[in-house]
Formats: sequence, structure tokens, C-alpha cells
Amino acid sequence: MNNRSGRTMMVILAVVTFVFAPSLLFGQPRAERTEKARNVAQNAAAAQSTQVPESIEDIQYSFREIAKRVIPEVVELDVTEIVKQPVARMQSPFDYFFSTPNGNGQTREVPQSGLGSGIIVKKAGDKYYVLTNNHVAGTATTITVRLSDQREYKGTLVGKDARRDIALVAFDSRENLPVADLGDSDRLDVGDLVLAVGNPFGFASSITMGIVSALGRQSPSNQTTFTDYIQTDAAINQGNSGGALVNIKGQVIGMNTWIAAPTGGNVGLGFAIPINNAKQAIDQFINKGEVEYGWLGVSLWDESIVELPGVTKDLKLENVKGALVINVFKGSPADRAGILLGDMIVAVNGQEVKNVSQVTMAVGGQPAGKSVEFEVIRYGERKTIQAKLAARDSKDEVAASKNMWPGLYVMRITDEYRKDNEVPDGVEGVVIAAALDESPASVAGLKAYDMIKQINGKDVKSVMDYYKAINEKGKTTFQILRVDRNGKGTEVTIGLSK
Repeated sequence: MNNRSGRTMMVILAVVTFVFAPSLLFGQPRAERTEKARNVAQNAAAAQSTQVPESIEDIQYSFREIAKRVIPEVVELDVTEIVKQPVARMQSPFDYFFSTPNGNGQTREVPQSGLGSGIIVKKAGDKYYVLTNNHVAGTATTITVRLSDQREYKGTLVGKDARRDIALVAFDSRENLPVADLGDSDRLDVGDLVLAVGNPFGFASSITMGIVSALGRQSPSNQTTFTDYIQTDAAINQGNSGGALVNIKGQVIGMNTWIAAPTGGNVGLGFAIPINNAKQAIDQFINKGEVEYGWLGVSLWDESIVELPGVTKDLKLENVKGALVINVFKGSPADRAGILLGDMIVAVNGQEVKNVSQVTMAVGGQPAGKSVEFEVIRYGERKTIQAKLAARDSKDEVAASKNMWPGLYVMRITDEYRKDNEVPDGVEGVVIAAALDESPASVAGLKAYDMIKQINGKDVKSVMDYYKAINEKGKTTFQILRVDRNGKGTEVTIGLSK
């Protein structure tokens, strides 16, 4: 055998060994294994070709079933309210010479129509209850409830609450109407599929789909409310207010409330009240006609509200999230429990709170008479305080400044203050940022830009000094402050009680 033939045979042997090696390893003929492999591949391809279309159809049919279920549970609310409009009068030559406003300030009452949505949430006998927004039905003089099949009923307002922007409407029917299944909004997560149901611009029984874009959103313009919001990109427009936001099980997990719409229409920024924030209110509306909120009796601050230079640094609260107690109402649950000025509330009933809104919601969501645990940071140390809540006055009369001690907002002296008040460089201390009208501090004559030098004979050089001095308990019912105003010193007595 020549060398060329030998090399050829070696190549052939190598190829044969490679081809038949699997049969040597697995103990079965190649033809049999090839056939089985072909069958497996065909079966997998067949399974894939049947499963994919079925999966897509399952998704489509599931949305159909959700729509069939929830659309009858969401109603249209046609409302009329009386609004005051200025009375116009004929123009006269005298208007050129005298700046007399048209109508001389007179107004007239005219009816104004509105449109919104609502969710049938409860049935009691022949009476059905519809949850909606306060801004939809809260001031309505007439309410018409229109079902998805266009049947109409006369609605009556059961209760309303502006703090949470919710209201409850009732109507009577002997028909067996569907009632919404209220889910658990606490189980929501970002990315969850949701559907919005309502009557945008009068297009009845519309449904759109999106996802949960974010959770725990705050109200617009940093307004302090008793609810947070679910953010979704499901299309929401005017008329959707009060409608349902549902999960893929068809459970209501939110009530559509407002949109961020620079252009006036949907831009994928819709917000819904979590249904858990409204569940308790439904029964309270029915039984009491109003929502009852727990009340602690404090005035709170965090850095998002207004800048108070030096406060967090002086109190050793840098990088600490929570709500700082700025003022305490006399005789309030906070006062009786021993919560002090300068306490930073960081947890309520073991749940972490990061700002004023979260503390407000955590307290407001508790019933009056309940003992609540507050974790605070006081002078750099953590403490736990139990406070038995009272009921918040429905008209917010408890917020009167005359009951607030001491009625001051303070901060460290800044370069701007030094410049405006000719204070020499190097002078440190505390300056009054604001004195609330009718508060003890204001009645005593204190005002913004006053520099606090001493409290009851103790020097005040920092915000920490201020809170420690003003919190000191004594036998008297007043505090004596020495203040500098425009370079002149004076003493002021603030009454703790009348």
C-alpha cells in the first residue's frame, strides 16, 4: 500500500469511527436512533405549532371574558350641579371713564352638566351602591346612573370625602345587577397588566389596557392627601374618573381619578386610587354618612414641603427619611402621649414612613380610639411611643392655629439672613422662618426674621438647642424667649395654655 492509499484509508476509518461512534456508545443502530430523533423533532415542532396559536387565543379570550365581566359593573354618572357665574350687563359710555366691573359683582346660579364613571361595589336588598370620585358627584344636585345596557336610575349621594376624593352614590333596582369583585391593591407590583374601564368623553363602556407603571405616587403639586396613587399607562381621559382599574382576574384594584396631561388628553400618565384605600370608606359612608380619620394632633414637615436650612443637620437627621414634628396641638393625642417638638417620625405600627404624606395616610387610615405605635428619633436616639388616636374633625377645625404650640417654623441663620439684617459673619443661631397667624407665638408678637437668642435663660445656638429648650418641662405654663429684631433685643412670653 502506497503512502497516498494509506492516508486515504486513515481518513475513511476516521470518518467511519465518527459516524458510528454514537451507536457504539449508546448500544443501538444509527438508523434506529436517527428515526427516533426525527420523531422527537417532529413531535416538538408539532407541539410548538399548536401551542403558540392556542396561547395567543387564550390571551385574547381571557381579555374578552374580563371585558364581559367588568363592563356591566362600571356605570356612567351624568350629574348636574349649580355653579355661580358673574352677571354680565350692557356696556355703557360710563364704563370708559369708571372701572366698574360688569355686573357690579353680582352672580347668578346656573346648572352645569358633568360626566363621570362609577363602580357598583355593594348591594343591600334593592339598593345598590356606586363608588366614584368626590369631584364627579360630591357637589351634584341631580345624579343619573346609566348602566352599560343604557338602563337609567335616579341616584342619590350617600357620602363624600374631599380628602381622599371619593364619594358613594346609591340607586334602587329590583333587578339582579352585577357587583364588582374588589381585589387587594397591596398585592400589585410594577409591570402588572391592568385594564381601565369607564366612559371617556361620553364613549360609554370603554376599556383600555396597560401596565402598572409605578406605585405610591403622591398627589399633584405635593398636596397632602389621605391616599397615594397607582400610576398606569392604560389610556385614561375625561369621563374615566370614578371608573375601575382591574387586574387580569377582573378584580377592581383601583379607581381611576386623575391624569397628568400637558396637552389636555391622555399621554400615558394616569393615576388611580388603590381600592384598599377606599374599602373602609364604603361601609363608613353607609353607616355614618362620612369617613372617619384617625387624628394625632401634630404639624409635620419634610424637606419636600419647604426648605428649612440647618434643621436636619442640627438634629442629626441627615439622610433620615420621615416627618418632623414642628408643632403639637394642645390636649391632642400626641400631646398626651409625650410626642415632642423635633421628633422625627420614622415608622407607624412598625411600617416605615418616609415623608409627611405617608405619615398622614398611616394615621388617617386608623380608627379613632386605636392605640398606635410611633417610632421616632429624638435628639439622635430612637424611641417608641404609644398614642391613642382621636377622630379628626370633619371640618378641620382641629387645625386652628390658636391650638397649635408654639406655632413656629425655625431654621439656622443663613448668609441671606445675615445680609438682609446686617448680622456679622460668624454669628450662629436660630431664626424664625414663619409664625402662624393666631398661634401662641404670633399672639405673643413673634414674627419671621426674629432671631432667637435664649429660651428660659438657656442659649440657643442651633436648632437642637431650640427644641431641647422649648421642650423642657416646668411648673409654669409659659416660655420666655429673648429675641433679636433688627439688632435690638427683647423678651417675649408665650403662653402654653389659656
